[in-house]
Amino acid sequence: MTRNLTVRLPDELAADVEALARVEGASLNETVKRALIEAVERRRKNPRFKARLAKIIEEDQKLLERLGK
Repeated sequence: MTRNLTVRLPDELAADVEALARVEGASLNETVKRALIEAVERRRKNPRFKARLAKIIEEDQKLLERLGK
């Protein structure tokens, strides 16, 4: 399953991404998708990100438990 998203980019960044896609011989969609996949993977490996994520999960768990009473 896929979702369509609208992303607003500054003109210069949009032009850079379009050029990157042309150089790689890929569609704009594929280029943006690959960049997002790489960004997510970098964050998953980042210890500070993982610590913040664990804190949010803990806070959400407490909230859900409280709401479930």
